[in-house]
This record gives sequence, structure tokens and C-alpha cells, in this order.
Amino acid sequence: MWTSEVMPGHLHDLTCAQVQGITAALNWAASELDLPTLADSGYEGAGQGVKVPIKQPTGRQQLAPDNRAYNRLLRGLRWQGERGFAILTGRWKTLRRTTASPRRISDIVAAALHLTHFEYKYLPQSR
Repeated sequence: MWTSEVMPGHLHDLTCAQVQGITAALNWAASELDLPTLADSGYEGAGQGVKVPIKQPTGRQQLAPDNRAYNRLLRGLRWQGERGFAILTGRWKTLRRTTASPRRISDIVAAALHLTHFEYKYLPQSR
């Protein structure tokens, strides 16, 4: 997991990623390192290196079995990133609801992520 500076809330996920140069880096990693990125449908159109779910066809048509299997596999692999976000927001109450300025939020999130990495790497866990 990583964090970035806070962007205006009205911007779409893909727009924020493009402004920060993230999509270019992800597509490079996919082409040069054979390391594709697994994303949600908010990143549709990000490029060949970003794998997103296949949308349900309009009308009463259903996805082909291969496409349904692809979506299941993608969902089955993406859970780790979703779990990481849940751990971060569940562990740090201040990230659930805050009224701090966006400039301060970026620092708070970065610190919480760093502390969570430390906590999970060095402290004994009861799993």
C-alpha cells in the first residue's frame, strides 16, 4: 500500500491517478516487469497494464463464462488491497471521520500507514 497527497473530492479516481503520473508508472511496470495492476472499475481506460472487471452487458444478456471467471479471479486477488485499506481505517479511528484540512490529512494518512507497517512487521500478532 502507498498513499499520495490529497486531491479534490470531485475528481474521478482515474483522473487523480493520471494527474499524479501513476497510470504511466503502472503501465510501464506491466510492460517492462510483467507486473499488471489489479484495479476496480474506476480505473477503466487506464491502459493495458491495469486490469479491471468486465462489465455486465446491457439488457438481459449475461457475461460469457470466461468473463465471469476472469471477474471472479480478479476479485479473489484484489481482496488483499481492500483488506489493507480496512486494516488502516479500522486501526486508526482518526481516519474514519476527520475535519482536519486536506493538507494535514495527507501527513496523518502517511504516518498511520508507516505505523501500521511497523506494527504488523515488528510486533507479535494474535492471528
